[in-house]
Amino acid sequence: MDDNLRRQRDTSLAGLEVLIRRGRQIRNTPAADAVGAWQRDCAAAINQLSGGSKAHWLARAYSGAFLVRSAPGGVILEVDTTEIVERILGVLSQGATSLSGMEDVAASSGAAPRPRRFEFVRNAELRPVLEQAFAGSRDALERGEFALALILSCGVIEAVLTDALDGAEARAHDAPEGHRAEWSFERRIAAAESAGLIRGGCARLPPVARRYRDLTDADGELRGDAPVSEREARLAGQVLQVVMRDLDPGR
Repeated sequence: MDDNLRRQRDTSLAGLEVLIRRGRQIRNTPAADAVGAWQRDCAAAINQLSGGSKAHWLARAYSGAFLVRSAPGGVILEVDTTEIVERILGVLSQGATSLSGMEDVAASSGAAPRPRRFEFVRNAELRPVLEQAFAGSRDALERGEFALALILSCGVIEAVLTDALDGAEARAHDAPEGHRAEWSFERRIAAAESAGLIRGGCARLPPVARRYRDLTDADGELRGDAPVSEREARLAGQVLQVVMRDLDPGR
């Protein structure tokens, strides 16, 4: 890991650790105002780390912290503030663990330099996350975990398209920040094509890839009834490569 990425990772990690300490204090004396302010700061940090994509595993985990569970028989169980704080603390810890592990490969003796496939991404803190997801999709494909491979590839496509659209709008000054939070994957693809950021490579995405968000449950876990073929997973990975070339022609 180079010095710039290390500083970015350390800054993000320090921010999460501060939020974790605040959450532990709030857990003991859960005042409504303090909890609300802490949750807003947590949401901002999660949004930054996930690149603004609600499909990112960290964003899904954070949203899942607020879910109301039902007991057997359909009775809705009220979730108190303390439990929600505990859930959010668990999500923050997952994020911190992920950030802490980013240097494992680079720190290994004789390890090759980390690839720089995502230098074109404007959000520097998102780049190592995308690298991990990209590598994870290939590893999952080799293991025969085709649904996971497809989800990771499509998640990276969505993240880089969102980043590119944000960059285009920042240059044009024609859209409010965060207005795409509820956009579907299909709409992001269409917007990127309309803006001339990518060409027609996404037309090769199989139908299951276009609905990849539906392959996971509300907690971000892979559904048991999510059949994905090897061909579909490989197609998603190939489209990702095409999208990356469109967004970074010189790579």
